[in-house]
Amino acid sequence: MISNRFWHASMRHSAPLRNLPRRYRLLAFDWDGTLVDSTALITQAIQQACRDVGLTAPADAAARHVIGLGPHEAIRHVAPLLDPARHAGFSERFRVHYLAGDAAIPLFDGVREMLEELDQRGFLLSIATGKTRAGLARALAQYGIAHRFVASRCADEGFPKPNPDMLLALMERVGVDPAQTLMIGDTSHDLELARNAGASALAVAYGAHSPDALARLSPVATVHSVSELRSWLAANA
Repeated sequence: MISNRFWHASMRHSAPLRNLPRRYRLLAFDWDGTLVDSTALITQAIQQACRDVGLTAPADAAARHVIGLGPHEAIRHVAPLLDPARHAGFSERFRVHYLAGDAAIPLFDGVREMLEELDQRGFLLSIATGKTRAGLARALAQYGIAHRFVASRCADEGFPKPNPDMLLALMERVGVDPAQTLMIGDTSHDLELARNAGASALAVAYGAHSPDALARLSPVATVHSVSELRSWLAANA
């Protein structure tokens, strides 16, 4: 998706607030575990889907590890012995359990205000997510924040994370290069996506993956709350 607001980006930079020096132009946010507090629900839905197809449910850490991957990659990781002919059935069971709690997933506290502030400063905001296009459209409508983003890319529109396709497509869409792009996410898949695309990455440690796992990929920084994220972006982006 892309907003008509993007085509007026040069006008948006005229206000004093938007003339501040900046290191990045494009901020690409992961969705689950970064902007919305969905990690627990996704983990439980994965575990229950495994039980539904007769498999032992993975431990929490193993289930959290696949958050952000495309569906086929996620299934191969949590259910490596499952016949590929049954992957569609697994996905359907996951969807049933996820949708049972989907409407109650909250934005992390402070996300709405942070996005508004970044938008007012003239950054190009985008989303790079392992969700499907239908799932992201439903979520954006639920929270009423679609207008904050100039572009988005989903796992069913190309190669999923950590393949660079998703981030490269966003950069091409809005006309920026890797040096002007910051990927913000809570998983090693997000950080690997940025590295593979030649962009910078900022890790958030309040989502799916542990701070140690994120640190191994050498992000420009690691933050532990939305408040800290907002402050870091205000000072460094």
